[in-house]
Amino acid sequence: MERSSLDGNSLEELRKRLDEINIQLLKWLNERAAVVEQIGQLKEKQGVRRYDPVRESEMLARLIEMNEGPFDDATIQHLFKEIFKASLKLQKEDSKEALLVSRKRKSGNTHVKVGDVVLGEPHQPVMVAGPCSVETEEQVRAVAKVLVQEGVKLLRGGAFKPRTSPYDFQGLGVEGLRILRRVADEFGLAVVSEIVTPGDLEQALEYVDVIQIGARNMQNFALLKEAGKVRKPVLLKRGLAATMEEFMYAAEYILSQGNDQVMLIERGIRTYEKATRNTLDISAVPILKQETHLPVLVDISHSTGRRDIVLPIAKAALAAGADGIMVEVHPNPAVALSDANQQLNLEQFSDLMKGLREAGLIDKLSFVES
Repeated sequence: MERSSLDGNSLEELRKRLDEINIQLLKWLNERAAVVEQIGQLKEKQGVRRYDPVRESEMLARLIEMNEGPFDDATIQHLFKEIFKASLKLQKEDSKEALLVSRKRKSGNTHVKVGDVVLGEPHQPVMVAGPCSVETEEQVRAVAKVLVQEGVKLLRGGAFKPRTSPYDFQGLGVEGLRILRRVADEFGLAVVSEIVTPGDLEQALEYVDVIQIGARNMQNFALLKEAGKVRKPVLLKRGLAATMEEFMYAAEYILSQGNDQVMLIERGIRTYEKATRNTLDISAVPILKQETHLPVLVDISHSTGRRDIVLPIAKAALAAGADGIMVEVHPNPAVALSDANQQLNLEQFSDLMKGLREAGLIDKLSFVES
């Protein structure tokens, strides 16, 4: 009985000592985390990468050298690697929280006004439609006429076309912008068109209402910075193989230069799947809307490259919370100079609009704000 009592007291004392050590460890871990945050802030100011594998190896080697047991070296290495991993994650979270695009930085939704249309919740979803490439004034006028009939206010069209092959049609350039502007003014529409180089930006501002930065230029940092210096809305497309973090940092380049009128557009990412041109990452819509305060649209043409499934794709995008849809429309897709397989003809576009209304996801796309 006496021995049992002594063992009990000893166990309680050891447990008490263990609790004290746990609390001390917690204090040291949090103190370490505070130092890590300071290091992360300094590295960010200096433009230095947060993860330093050489420094990590040096710290692990020093710890193993000082290890006196009873933990073996492999266990010590594993424990401290987990601490290092948590510290790096903490630095990343601090950086994300500080971003101008972050929902933590601005809790309310950003609203982007283009003409008499406003993009961003709680406003109605918006349709952006038009030909992949501007080919002729007659072609653009035919599309614009149908857009007006369907209540659509935003006309898209490519004047500068970055193509995979240097031998493919590259667009009409400035003349294409002039065509878009003339037709848009005739029908009371706003122009959305892609700009591919910083040098074209100033001249393009005469003709466009929204600057589009395409997937291939998502990390054209010179272009992003210049777009951030102008006072026109920017529609930024996700890169072909970009993570959402990279996408958000690309948008940050624009906001950091003073332009907060930025919209994001998910246009599909490249995967091993061959059934579609790209794979639509529908999860990007709620994640981007949760992580950022910017309007998020979905390009239902490039994301799949198939006109036969645009309606269910559009429904999925709107159901996921997209603030708008972008789709390519051509009077005669069979003779289109680019992306013929994915463009809708005029009748198919009207069917798409009808299907979206009948689904009850929207009352009227491109709702005109009073």
